[in-house]
Amino acid sequence: MADNNANEYSTVTLSLDDGTECECAIVRIFPAGDNNYIALLPLEGEAASNDEVYLYRYTEKDNGEPVLENIESDEEYETVADAFDEELDAMEYEELYAEEDAENEE
Repeated sequence: MADNNANEYSTVTLSLDDGTECECAIVRIFPAGDNNYIALLPLEGEAASNDEVYLYRYTEKDNGEPVLENIESDEEYETVADAFDEELDAMEYEELYAEEDAENEE
């Protein structure tokens, strides 16, 4: 995974099945069920213009290297998508709370 210092987020470059590469922003790593998952937002191409988010099962090797695995079943994907929706709600809440704190400090 590459850290892109020019922006406020980390990025990862995915090698897609068709042989192309896609740079994605890491939105969040979150738990769902018994596994951790990662949400990636493509930064270019058709997926980026459609605001698509890629969801993968996320683990790390013993040396800390990240491993992304495809979500194989519709049932697992539904569980992960619901958990990601909850994460988005939590992120929005955190942003609102941070804005209120900033306003109160002024």
